[in-house]
Amino acid sequence: MATRVSIQRRPPGLTRADGTPGADSEHQQPRDLSAGLVDRFGRRATDLRISLIDKCNLRCTYCMPENGLPWLNRNQLLTAAEIRRLVRIGVEIFGVRELRLTGGEPLVRADLPEIISSLRADHPDLPIAMTTNAIGLEKKAQALAEAGLSRVNISLDSVHRETFAQLTRRDALEKVLVGIEAAARAGLTPLKINAVLMRGINDAEAPDLLTWSLQHGYELRFIEQMPLDADQTWKREGTVSAAETRELLGTRYRLRPTEEERGGAPAERFDVLDPGTGRHLGTVGVIASVTEPFCSACTRTRITAEGRVMSCLFSSEETDLLELLRAGADDEAVAQRWAAAMWAKPKAHGTDRPGFEAAGFTRPERSMSAIGG
Repeated sequence: MATRVSIQRRPPGLTRADGTPGADSEHQQPRDLSAGLVDRFGRRATDLRISLIDKCNLRCTYCMPENGLPWLNRNQLLTAAEIRRLVRIGVEIFGVRELRLTGGEPLVRADLPEIISSLRADHPDLPIAMTTNAIGLEKKAQALAEAGLSRVNISLDSVHRETFAQLTRRDALEKVLVGIEAAARAGLTPLKINAVLMRGINDAEAPDLLTWSLQHGYELRFIEQMPLDADQTWKREGTVSAAETRELLGTRYRLRPTEEERGGAPAERFDVLDPGTGRHLGTVGVIASVTEPFCSACTRTRITAEGRVMSCLFSSEETDLLELLRAGADDEAVAQRWAAAMWAKPKAHGTDRPGFEAAGFTRPERSMSAIGG
């Protein structure tokens, strides 16, 4: 079973997973905070993603080992008040315009409604989204909507029970489906479905999943499998690429790039047309983080469940904000460290290059569930 790197022994500030100073430590000079969360390549992060917890009740093969991971202790997690403060710093100092709550599985966190309610009270107009597997959402969707949650992205890789169980190692498809229905009834829309295609398991089902999503009025987004699985079995040749995904969908539908500007959005969106009549049926997105990366337009900044900034999903360096929060630092000190972390953001992760692993790419020691999507 994969093991979690100990986080207590890392010194404060920008560090690698082994505790040594990061390669970009020299870029930690104080920044003009009014410039926002900018990096050396002119990108500005306005999309904040905060992981609420590392625990999850599924064991998806592309994310987590079958027996789970060593979970963080409760006192290692950001508290509701600390999450509220970080979001306030992000919005008021750095001009963050979007917030996504992630995990692990956010629904596992008992104080989730209170967290959302406090964030909405502070920021009445801020879009607050959440990524979830929808297990348990049936009972919580309405309360979360009333607390101020704007919408949800729901992970669903198959609408076939056997395939779902094979991918998640849990026979829980019905629980997910009723959770999706509850989210739609509660108005947590536009409701997006996130799916990862795994070669030889669910890739042939891609058209079925799109048909199901179109029938229910949901927007499906296919995400390439990334080297973020805890078992560390990912191989480049095993990834179902965006090009392959488009080809699979083309066996049943005609895809046409949408006319809207993509900006910093991770998904390339397509209009889905009936191949016979040309009638518009809906839209579908493809997120090609590996084969067609969009690093040059990235607008994301991530904070893990224990308060560490990750400037890139594939970063091996993390910057500790929780240490400052609990040491009584003021907002400017926290903001300066956060800004320094983003200033050191790499230009690109390079997974689209042939032989990228041999060229020096180092996969993160954490899996997706421990980082926050």
